[in-house]
Amino acid sequence: MTTEFKFELLKTDGKARRGRILTPRGEIRTPAFMPVGTVGTVKAMYLDQVRDTGADIILGNTYHLMLRPGPERVARLGGLHELIRWPWPILTDSGGFQVMSLSGLRKLDEQGVTFKSHVDGTLHHMSPERSIEIQGLLDSDIQMQLDECIALPAKREEIQRAMELSVRWAERCKVAFGNQPGKAMFGIVQGGDQPDLRVKSAEALTALDLKGYAIGGLAVGEPQAVMLEMIETVTPHLPVEKPRYLMGVGTPDDMLKSVARGIDMFDCVMPTRSGRHGLAFTRRGRVNLRNARHAEDMRPLDEESSCPAARDYSRAYLHHLVRSNEALGGMLLTWNNLSYYQDLMKGIRDAIEQGRFADFMAETQENWARGDIDPI
Repeated sequence: MTTEFKFELLKTDGKARRGRILTPRGEIRTPAFMPVGTVGTVKAMYLDQVRDTGADIILGNTYHLMLRPGPERVARLGGLHELIRWPWPILTDSGGFQVMSLSGLRKLDEQGVTFKSHVDGTLHHMSPERSIEIQGLLDSDIQMQLDECIALPAKREEIQRAMELSVRWAERCKVAFGNQPGKAMFGIVQGGDQPDLRVKSAEALTALDLKGYAIGGLAVGEPQAVMLEMIETVTPHLPVEKPRYLMGVGTPDDMLKSVARGIDMFDCVMPTRSGRHGLAFTRRGRVNLRNARHAEDMRPLDEESSCPAARDYSRAYLHHLVRSNEALGGMLLTWNNLSYYQDLMKGIRDAIEQGRFADFMAETQENWARGDIDPI
C-alpha cells in the first residue's frame, strides 16, 4: 500500500490511455467511472453493491455536504469515509458548479461567492480557501479547486473573465491545500467553447504543477461535437504523466469517444438518475422499461450480464415496478446501470491493454446501433 498519491501510465493505444492512480486508500484503475454520491450516498444503492459493480472511487459534493450535515460535523464523526462506510478513495468536487446552478441568490467577486442555500435560504460564503478547508474536513482523497462554471452559450468576454478568475482561484487553492501526503488537488480547465481560452487555461494550470487536471464547463447543454473539440484542444496541453478528468460526463457514447481522445476519469449522475426514471443502459443500447411492449416480456434485460438485476429479473417485472412507482424498480435499474458503466470501463481498459481499442469501440457502437433484443 502506497503512502503517496501517484499516477502510472501503463499502456496507450492511439490516444487512449490505460493507467492507475495509487492512493493510501486503494488503487483507481483508469479509465475510471466514478459513481456520484452527492450527499454521502449513491442514490438507490448500498455502497457495498457499488463496490461490487467494480467501482474503485466515488464522488461526494462539497456544496451539499457543507449544507447537510456540515463539514465540521463530518470531521467530528471521523470523516466521510468512516461516516458512510466507504474505505476506498473519494473525490470531492469544489461546490462551484452547484453554487452557480442551484443558488437562487449569489454574489460573486474576487474573494469568492456569497450564496443562499437552496435548502433553507441561509446565506453562506465560499472562497477558494473555504472550499479546500471543507474538502479537508471531509477527508477526501482528491480535492477539486473552486472554479466559476458558466452556462453555454455565453459571450466571449464572460467566458474569458470566468476562466481567468478560475485560474487565480486555482493558485489560491494550491496554497490552501499545501502538502497533504497521499492526497491530491486537481485544477479545472475552463474556457467554454473558445479553443484559445481553453489553451490559456490549460497552460496556466499546468504551470502550477498540480497532481491532476480536470476539464470543466462541458456537458452543460452544448452539442457533443463541441465537447469533443474542446477535449482535442486541451489534452495536448496537459501533462502526459498526470490524470485527466472530464467532469460531469456522461453517456456511454460520450465516455467511449472521450477515452479515444485521452481522458482517464469520468463522473455523471446519468446512470443513477436514469435508473430511477425507468431507463436501463445495456450492451444493446438503452431500454425504456416504461414502454408497454415490456409488459409481458419474461426475458431479462441481458442474460449475459454479471449483474443480477440485469440477468435474473424479467422485463415484465421491471416494467411493472416502474409503472407502479415502486422503489425497487429504481433500485434494480440503478444497479443494472452502474454495473453496465463499470463493465464498459473494464472492457475499455482490457482493450487498451490488448492494443485493440479501436476494434472494441467499433464493436460496442455496432451493438448499440443494433438495438434492443429482438421483440418477442
